[in-house]
Amino acid sequence: MDVPTVTELLLARAEDHRQGLKFEDETYSWAEHVQASACYAGTLKAALRWDVPPHVGILADNVPTFSFLLGACAFSGAVLVGLNPTRRGEALARDVRLADCQFVLAEPKYRPLLDGLDVDVRDLDSLHKGAPLDPVAATSEDLLMLIFTSGTSGDPKAVRCTHGKVAFPGRMLAERFRLSANDTVYVSMPMFHSNAIMAGWAVGLAAGANIALRRRFSASGFLPDVRKFGVTYANYVGKPLSYVVATPPQPDDADNPLRLVYGNEGASADLTTFAERFGCKVIDAFGSTEGGVGFSRTDDTPAGSLGKPTPDVAILHPETGRPCPPAEFDPEGRLVNAEEAIGELVNTAGAGWFAGYYRDPGADADRLRDGKYHTGDLAYADAQGFCYFVGRLGDWLRVDGENLGTAPIERILLRHPAISEVAVYAVPDPVTGDQVMAAIVTDTLEPAEFGRFLAGQPDLGPKQVPKYVRLVRELPRTATFKVIKRQLSAEGLDCPDVIWARTGHDITYTRNIPA
Repeated sequence: MDVPTVTELLLARAEDHRQGLKFEDETYSWAEHVQASACYAGTLKAALRWDVPPHVGILADNVPTFSFLLGACAFSGAVLVGLNPTRRGEALARDVRLADCQFVLAEPKYRPLLDGLDVDVRDLDSLHKGAPLDPVAATSEDLLMLIFTSGTSGDPKAVRCTHGKVAFPGRMLAERFRLSANDTVYVSMPMFHSNAIMAGWAVGLAAGANIALRRRFSASGFLPDVRKFGVTYANYVGKPLSYVVATPPQPDDADNPLRLVYGNEGASADLTTFAERFGCKVIDAFGSTEGGVGFSRTDDTPAGSLGKPTPDVAILHPETGRPCPPAEFDPEGRLVNAEEAIGELVNTAGAGWFAGYYRDPGADADRLRDGKYHTGDLAYADAQGFCYFVGRLGDWLRVDGENLGTAPIERILLRHPAISEVAVYAVPDPVTGDQVMAAIVTDTLEPAEFGRFLAGQPDLGPKQVPKYVRLVRELPRTATFKVIKRQLSAEGLDCPDVIWARTGHDITYTRNIPA
């Protein structure tokens, strides 16, 4: 397999004087981008110590310098560490230390986040000086970036992202979608995370397309940006896609140049609505920052399914390690063999694109066991081989002696038109195991109507019915839009929000307002 490097992709653009990068009212040709990267690379070579890890942190929005520094690290052999600006205080300093950042390049507005911490902070543009294009040799296995996981289940882990892990999917997707210099790739997801880098920035680079950067994602700004920049391709993660869908529709929404959007974690209804409303194709994929497993939905993928995995990906029972049988359903559509059919998605061929975590051998060992890559994601497959996400191993609920996943319950609750967002999680049962609790975002739903709705869902099993429902204005999320369920679970019933409690064996709820 021919695996390119980011250095090679950039050098292919060194004499390309067509427009390559757009940001607000700024424009740069690809040749200017490559030269700017060379300038930064020359200064990085002089500013960094090379007898220790040559890591430099970046604390910034999606600005051109972020893109230039990616190229600078490719040319110099340095490693760029994407830092999350929603982290604060000691948590942010912990990320800097874990990643061995020699210093952090920060936008002026983010410098105060590092005040009082033992961190060397420098201005984002302080390194931009003249230098010739003189890249160091690089291989596809050389480290280019450290990208932190979302941290939904604990402290974020720094994922090692090699040249190949960035460049290969960029070229693969550019070729798959037939992108070229005539296209414009829109990058509005945060560039300190993998989705923006591998499904956005690298795709534009590999295609020689224009890359249009948005400082920070804006649902209301999405369509105006598409029209302003002539966007033909955009990447997304699920929640921002739903935010765009939630904006007021206009009769001319489909009058735009957008041809394709590609991403992950999109809700089935949102995928269909987005495609119809904006007159484009939406392709949703399954994957993670680590990159050990990935596959995409196709046109024949049933609603709610992740798609069909590659032959190397299996669903293995988390206790026995054996392949799980296909799911079986009763006439109402309820899964009847959950204990046997639900298992962990595992790459049986090895690590895939997972290059390990930085300075976390314990986490590496948890992912790679017996020559297989363990995702920590639970799923089941139907008789046709289509996979359905159930939740994370940490989302596993034990209710009355039965294991339940959270994702199927969430999919059912989201059928109600008055529920815009939902998170299902475990709270302790006073006797043993767990009880099901759901946090919902709604403005108009009443307890009686909610109970009637649940009673009318034929595929909702009796143990899946939430014991408690918490009404929230918004769900707690990371900067990459992942719901922080551990926070909701830890708060349990001890919260200021209205909580509905199920009473008796019928699906009826009473309104409780905690003191």
